[in-house]
Amino acid sequence: MVVARSILGFKSKFAIVATALGAGAGAAAIAKSDDPATSLKLCTTVPVRLFRLSLTAATIAFDYEYSLWGLPEDVNERTRVKHEVHTRSARRLEELCLNNGGIYIKLGQHISQLEYLVPQEYINTLRESMLNRCPTSSYDQVCQVVKRELGGPPEEIFDEFDPVPIASASLAQVHVARTHEGDKVAVKVQHMHMTDTAAADYATVELIVNTLHWIFPSFDYRWLVDEVRDSLPKELDFLNEAKNSIKCMDNFRRLSPDIAEYVYAPLVYWNLSTTKVLTMEFVEGAEVNDLKSIKKFGVSPHDIARLVSRTFAEMMFKHGFVHCDPHAANLIIRTMPSQRSGIFGRKKPQLVLLDHGLYKELDVSTRTNYAALWKGLVLADAKAIKENCIKLGAGEDLYALFAGILTMRPWNRVIDPAVDHLAIQGNPSDQSELQMYASMYFPQITELLHKLPRVILLMLKTNDCLRAVNNALIERPSVESFIIIGRVSSEALIEEKLLNANSVFRLVSVWLEEISLEARFFIMQLALWMLQFRRALVF
Repeated sequence: MVVARSILGFKSKFAIVATALGAGAGAAAIAKSDDPATSLKLCTTVPVRLFRLSLTAATIAFDYEYSLWGLPEDVNERTRVKHEVHTRSARRLEELCLNNGGIYIKLGQHISQLEYLVPQEYINTLRESMLNRCPTSSYDQVCQVVKRELGGPPEEIFDEFDPVPIASASLAQVHVARTHEGDKVAVKVQHMHMTDTAAADYATVELIVNTLHWIFPSFDYRWLVDEVRDSLPKELDFLNEAKNSIKCMDNFRRLSPDIAEYVYAPLVYWNLSTTKVLTMEFVEGAEVNDLKSIKKFGVSPHDIARLVSRTFAEMMFKHGFVHCDPHAANLIIRTMPSQRSGIFGRKKPQLVLLDHGLYKELDVSTRTNYAALWKGLVLADAKAIKENCIKLGAGEDLYALFAGILTMRPWNRVIDPAVDHLAIQGNPSDQSELQMYASMYFPQITELLHKLPRVILLMLKTNDCLRAVNNALIERPSVESFIIIGRVSSEALIEEKLLNANSVFRLVSVWLEEISLEARFFIMQLALWMLQFRRALVF
């Protein structure tokens, strides 16, 4: 009881002190607001949001310390209790994010993708709610934003404007409208005061995370807060988002012309767009994981999985300009507008990319090292994996862990020459193995995440999103996406070598290497087909 009272006393003091200190940090951030007239109103809401954060953080910390107190690591009772604490804490975090909204939901979305670092209870609780249960702004608030940004209420600026949003996300919501010229459009409207609350929320979240790290050194998510600090201002600028979509499509036309027509971004209506309102062409389609609608289109989920893998591999290894938020709601599938069909009359899919607010640029060195690393992972080349992990900052001691995080496989499977060495079964034993490794190497994973360049951290998040999409599309384990990644990464490296070839001998050497790689990937693809055929016979 003495211990309980001691921890409970800490909990109360932590919440009060953090709220007091954070209120000062929040007030300082609000003072720099881009909307001073409304900042005074926010001064009454920010302390409430901060108190929720402080109380939730203290409650979670207390629950872990009290519930696990005195339970040895190697007993079944501790495993059972830990599962219960994880579940309770995940629900508390979910409630906090949904109540506070904005940056909190953005952080919740990040956390829900960290399968290699966060207990599965958090993943299961946060992944769906952070995407599908975001708070919405009232129509009156939407009208205020549109009037301030475009000079008039929605019914004046547009010929039609549906007051009920079709989607709501952490930073904005989308309404269907029709222009005076008769074009159907999607209007993305930023939630009111987002810039103000984001600044204050960031200051207070940073304070809480730093305080928790000081009290519990093993709790270190400062890198995640740093990432949100850098990316959030860009995501709040919708004109930056519009420019990103144009650059993305231009990259496909210039650098990946063979698949450019299969990737699309909605057209931007620049005269109806500002930093807080973005008007785009309305595109009919289905979310990438909506298998029921996709099958009605007559499109194969396997074709979609291949297209998604190819699209993002091209971005990462050839363009160096990567869409870093490819969750299901941002990937829309429709049939090719040309109505061209593939083999046996099967319709071809087109991938429509939405929400271009979060992109990362990879410099030539990072892009080529990352491509060489993935080529090594797919080909189970231990030497290349180690060499490029070290080049990317993992160090001599953490390269195997980095490879494991990228592939979600232990080192012995990463370097296994079998064609399906990177396949994840997705069964309970596979999931428990991953969670076991995450638990065993938590301090090392934290150290690794501090060592890696921040741009690589976003690539990790992108990989996690794409893995979730692939798993939703293909029920059985598949390694085809890895073969696609291996091909595209190899092509990118060959292109880079050809650009730098300064002699005939060097050109011939690169061409021979290209032929050798093509033969190797053809053999891998053939082996994969045989493996899939054998599995089909079993089922």
